[in-house]
Amino acid sequence: MRLLLLGCTGFVGSELVPRLLSLGHELTIVSRMKKRKPKSFITNAIDFINANPATQDCWESSFLLQSLKNAEGVINLAGEPIAEKRWNKNHCDEIQNSRLLSTQYLINAISKLRRPPSILINGSAIGFYGTSLKNVFDESSGSGKDFLAKLCNEWESIALSKPKQTRLVIIRTGIVLGKDGGALAKMLPVFRAGFGGPIGSGKQWMSWIHRSDLCQIIEQALTNKSWAGVFNGVSPNQVTMSEFCNLLGKSLNRPSLVPVPGAILKFLLGDGAQVVLKGQKVVPQRLTQIGFKFEYPYLDKAFSAIKDS
Repeated sequence: MRLLLLGCTGFVGSELVPRLLSLGHELTIVSRMKKRKPKSFITNAIDFINANPATQDCWESSFLLQSLKNAEGVINLAGEPIAEKRWNKNHCDEIQNSRLLSTQYLINAISKLRRPPSILINGSAIGFYGTSLKNVFDESSGSGKDFLAKLCNEWESIALSKPKQTRLVIIRTGIVLGKDGGALAKMLPVFRAGFGGPIGSGKQWMSWIHRSDLCQIIEQALTNKSWAGVFNGVSPNQVTMSEFCNLLGKSLNRPSLVPVPGAILKFLLGDGAQVVLKGQKVVPQRLTQIGFKFEYPYLDKAFSAIKDS
């Protein structure tokens, strides 16, 4: 397929792009990344557009509009990282605008096409459900009331206004695990040094997914025409923060004894600390119903694969 990708030069994209190429897809990647495209992306099967998809200027590019016109599918994963900086008004605006504006401009452009793409895969997050220590959320659960929940709700609503001819798959992604990015990359050096431990109470839920499984979900959503609507991109086996840290320590043969007080995280991230301190238990009900096979359904196997990679 000829695919247009938004925001796929980061942590998830570093695995997704090579996998899509190996399957024979032709890619045009739109990214605000100012550096030259990654070495792994240098191939005749990729066109690279250095632009911010959350700006009007980006969508005035004739090359981008022609690429969209030629695209059979679109993957939209554009968005400012959520838990890497302290939340203040400016950063919250960046988190919000990078998702809402890029998706709105994309939908506006698609809607003007006589032949829109046959498939749109749009990002979202399990933050849609809000946070809870007790509740279990599946795709039929309602949205929460906090900042992230409202953001995800609006983000998905924009994507839903796509043309009727375009099949829409929305993936509400959990904590993505991989060696070279995401939350785990920040935790590994601490645990290897023997200073790892649960953050906050340790009772909060960690709804996670291995990056390879997330990429596999995207791959299947592209070509399986029966897939439509919302899917929770999480493993079927969720764990608490304490269990997560214990398993990570065991996989590295290191102790997991030093708890990190929630107050420290709140100082570093402000209100954004709730992403780690509260959490939510989310199940992949729809993926289970259709018989999706996770390569890494259990956390110990995921950690083992990441350690050995």
